[in-house]
Amino acid sequence: MEIHLSSYGAASKRPSPVNRMMAAFTSTFREGVDINLGIGFVNEQTIPVACLDRAMQAVAGGGGAYRQAFNYGSSQGAANLIAAIRRFLLRTGLGQLDAATLHRKRIIIGPCGATSLLDALAEVLQPGIVLTSDPMYYVYADALERKGFQVVAVPEDCEGISLEALDRKLHALGDAARDISFFYVVTVNNPSCTILSNARRRALYDVAAALSRRQGRRIPIFFDLAYEWLLHDPLVEPLVSVLPHDDLNIAYEIGTLSKVIAPALRIGYLLGPDDEFLQAMIQKTSDTGFSAPPFVQEMAGYLLDRGIEEQLRTVNTGYREKALAVRAGIQEHLGPHLAECRGGSAGFYFYLTMNQVETHSASPFFRALAEAPDGRPRVIYIPGEYCVHPRGELAAQGRRQLRLSYGFENAATIVQALALMSEAARSA
Repeated sequence: MEIHLSSYGAASKRPSPVNRMMAAFTSTFREGVDINLGIGFVNEQTIPVACLDRAMQAVAGGGGAYRQAFNYGSSQGAANLIAAIRRFLLRTGLGQLDAATLHRKRIIIGPCGATSLLDALAEVLQPGIVLTSDPMYYVYADALERKGFQVVAVPEDCEGISLEALDRKLHALGDAARDISFFYVVTVNNPSCTILSNARRRALYDVAAALSRRQGRRIPIFFDLAYEWLLHDPLVEPLVSVLPHDDLNIAYEIGTLSKVIAPALRIGYLLGPDDEFLQAMIQKTSDTGFSAPPFVQEMAGYLLDRGIEEQLRTVNTGYREKALAVRAGIQEHLGPHLAECRGGSAGFYFYLTMNQVETHSASPFFRALAEAPDGRPRVIYIPGEYCVHPRGELAAQGRRQLRLSYGFENAATIVQALALMSEAARSA
């Protein structure tokens, strides 16, 4: 007998291609031998375990402000954490947000990290067309399409989503532009780590605002800041939020503490207009599980008020050193095979385009690294075929691309993997 599934349930029966690939690799992963450049884990050395222990002790023994830390919490988020995020943004100047803007906007906390907020968007917004970049954040794009959205992926250039390509896509939509649900932009793109320039993010906001005015409705644009606090290249100008200029109340920012403190905290927040959309998001959090764990929220607020600047400096110094070492390794070992190398200024990914070598999961290059005979280390990466939209303009090019993460493994191990990639490229 069959069980009746929803359309989303039916679409979820089969794992996504990248999930199948990672599951196949990790099921036989040899710790200390095989090299995983695919998974987007942060560097374990950046997680401030001692600080987390102090925060836990303070919350557990604090009473007063923390007296309900181990009970149910508010669905909008812990007041202490929300206030700490505001103070943190003002103190650090990240996004150059001013006090007036932060007072005017509202912050809510997701039930389980930034990913839970992204999932909630697809529940409370009308299904329709989502405009995003190509290469795209494939994890979320896959989830959106399983939920009934149509993802329109717009090729990017060195500053982010190409305005020319976006205009072309909007023109091709014609009357179907009425079905646009929202814009979604990762400001330091995953997978490509292309940094959305200040001029480009303002221009994208202007496109969404103009479209909203023409259609007589608010079409939201979500800026995902997941890697923006990991801007470690001193030559890149500080990144500026569009929220102070948002006179239509259509711009929202999604932030996370996962990359700068610890993913296991599962703290993500949404900053935007205090409107019916945010109210619906709060109710979705309540439906999901009342709130994020209150004691974890209190720990996060404690950490944001105590020494977070030093933690940011430590994390970004570490990633800068690794980025330089890995970029040198890429040039040494893969330089003759490369058409383009992006990334290395923020976040912890490089996105490579090969001249002729195909990198997809059925290619000789991929198989040589994933199978690795004679007991040699196996190397896994994310093939570009999973990072570009399968029906988009970059589908063919994606067969020669790959994303590698320099977050988890140490630099020497990554350079070892690059040498193995060079061998595989020569044989392929």
